[in-house]
Amino acid sequence: MKKVFILDTNVLLNSPDSIFKFDDNDVVIPISVIEEIDTFKKDQSETGRNAREVSRILDRLRTRGTLSSGVRLFEDRVDSGSLFVYLGHNMEIMPELLVDGTDNHILAIALTLQKQFGESRAVIVITKDSNLRIKSDAFGILAEDFEADKVDISHLYSGILNLKVDARTINEFYTKRQIKLDGIEIMPNHYIVLEDEKDPNQVVYGRFDVHSGVVQMLENQAEGVWGIYPRNVEQTFALAALLDDNIKLVTLSGNAGTGKTLLAIAAGLAKTTDEDEYHKLLVARPVFPLGKDIGFLPGDLDEKLNPWMQPIYDNLELLLSGGTHTRQKRLSKSYQELINQGMLQVEPLTYIRGRSLPNIFFVVDESQNLTPHEIKTILTRAGEGTKIVLTGDPYQIDNPYIDSQNNGLTYVIEKFRNQPIAAHVTLNRGERSELATTAATIL
Repeated sequence: MKKVFILDTNVLLNSPDSIFKFDDNDVVIPISVIEEIDTFKKDQSETGRNAREVSRILDRLRTRGTLSSGVRLFEDRVDSGSLFVYLGHNMEIMPELLVDGTDNHILAIALTLQKQFGESRAVIVITKDSNLRIKSDAFGILAEDFEADKVDISHLYSGILNLKVDARTINEFYTKRQIKLDGIEIMPNHYIVLEDEKDPNQVVYGRFDVHSGVVQMLENQAEGVWGIYPRNVEQTFALAALLDDNIKLVTLSGNAGTGKTLLAIAAGLAKTTDEDEYHKLLVARPVFPLGKDIGFLPGDLDEKLNPWMQPIYDNLELLLSGGTHTRQKRLSKSYQELINQGMLQVEPLTYIRGRSLPNIFFVVDESQNLTPHEIKTILTRAGEGTKIVLTGDPYQIDNPYIDSQNNGLTYVIEKFRNQPIAAHVTLNRGERSELATTAATIL
């Protein structure tokens, strides 16, 4: 039985190609939704770009016929669904829906189509607005969230596998520096913790190498970079992934204070300034305010961006002010010198589109505030020899159009879990301070 899906504005603004994600079912877009999308078309944000893309898609589809009468979504399919732009004629109006508004218009259309099709076809409202789903339920209308890019956050890939084994296996691992684990599902670059089942103090760490098919022991686990040393097993694995030149994409997720950004920048500085593996360390983050925006900022471009980039500068100052006595002279240099030398660049993600970034260690902070499409835009900028690091906390979302399940960071973690060029580590233990760790846990 074919279904009828009515799309809300927020679905199209989040994913313009959602029109084509309903197989052979029919898709209805109310005229009020198109009018609402038109108000976003001049925005220079990702929302504005998506609004313009929706308009382009509908403009292409209208060449196949009249949108109000329905046009086929897939010309190469026998059982193709159709797209309808509903103008609002002959609608089933209830007294509760007389107030103007896109939501009420969608509900009125859903009631009208329900009456028209009866039990022969299910009519479903697709919206990312929980309030509209609640109102739909009150009117007896089926309503669902758009699930195409959603990831089950409760089962999100952690990148770390803990196994209890016997003492013989531990000894074999120490002797051979590698071990083959059969009967266990292991992803490429999966980090392994082998613990003696009788003695919890006997623990050894490894990484699964997909090319050899064995778990290889992690060497030099206690070594740090730029005065930063891993304080727990999760940070050990994260640093190992960051320093491995064969891994071109590293994703680090975790609560505030777990060391994601600090480790990424420290590794980038080591690879750029110490080893000359990359031409430049580029650190970027999306521009989203916490709380109400304070409005326009005075000054030139650097002065305007400074408040947004300050969290990155804080990490750089920490790295450049610490370290051992033998490195104190170099570490005492300000990050401005590295910027002047062209070895360090800090900028927002606003101008990333259209660029090509070869041989760069690229850290994208707060990537949980990016959509899957924005993340794709960033990853496709990577040139030859470039390594990209995405850091963020999926539970701290400032972007109003995404959530913990459909943001770009969780999307990439899930999509790249089977790729040999990618590695992921979830950091759970806070190391910033006792207060920060306690706040992240209980608040």
